[in-house]
Amino acid sequence: MLMQTSALPLKPLRRGKVRDVYEIDADRLLLVATDRVSAFDVVMGETIPHKGAVLTQITAWWLRQLEGRVDHHMLSADIDEIVSAVPLLRDHREELSARTMLVRRTTVFPIECVVRGYLSGSAWKEYRESGTLAGEALPKGLRESERLDPPIFSPATKAEEGHDENITVDGMASLIGDADARELERLSREIYESGRRIAAERGIIIADTKFEFGRVPNTGREGGGTVILVDEVLTPDSSRFWPADRYEPGHGQPSFDKQPLRDYLDAEKRAGRWDGNYPPPPLPEEVIDATSARYLDIYRRLTGHSLDPNGRH
Repeated sequence: MLMQTSALPLKPLRRGKVRDVYEIDADRLLLVATDRVSAFDVVMGETIPHKGAVLTQITAWWLRQLEGRVDHHMLSADIDEIVSAVPLLRDHREELSARTMLVRRTTVFPIECVVRGYLSGSAWKEYRESGTLAGEALPKGLRESERLDPPIFSPATKAEEGHDENITVDGMASLIGDADARELERLSREIYESGRRIAAERGIIIADTKFEFGRVPNTGREGGGTVILVDEVLTPDSSRFWPADRYEPGHGQPSFDKQPLRDYLDAEKRAGRWDGNYPPPPLPEEVIDATSARYLDIYRRLTGHSLDPNGRH
């Protein structure tokens, strides 16, 4: 069942480019990953089959792999458990199946915690132009898609609209404080290293990724609360996944994400048929199908299983 947008008997908290967020109570939220897709910061008019389920279930799979190494917000991604916990959703079981996660509520840090293990995307563009990343100098002579050892922690501010803005670690510390900045960097590096080690066993390179973190109160204790991992984790929307057997530095790499969509939109811009703003051009069926196939492929490669429409594992 495709979902462009959700309409549930719960209090809406916010609607993002992909996710609809609802309040359950003071301690819990419901995250619904729709099948909306965005590219170049514009949400397309069409949906991508299975996209919401893939994003939710890949995140749930990763959080189970990381259990014991990092605290996180997931309470359940199983529709039976979610409906049992939130009976108001019993008539919405089918539409919510696989794409929904019940999570702990947090105060989210206004920072995208980006870890780059390879020089690609906007980082390559800045390096090619100025030899820097977020204004800080990198070694000379690096090639596109070059492995970075150690990986670079490259935070960004979270933009409600438009593009996130890369900032320095010092800039992050000025926004959230030194102690929290150090903790977010430590957690980001640890999760990335764990993730790329697991992915490498499956023939996948995680070139870069971004994490978000929030704080939950420490009930009955003094102090600011525990920092936990929130939002999506190591998905094809938040990360670049490359096939290890085709990796070759010096140029762009094939990837398991919405590249067919980006390529089509790039061609429309070059041809002068789209100016990069809303509304986007209509998507041909072959672009929709190719993008959906990429999402399902990376799910299979990572988890070793085909997507379960009921979100069970």
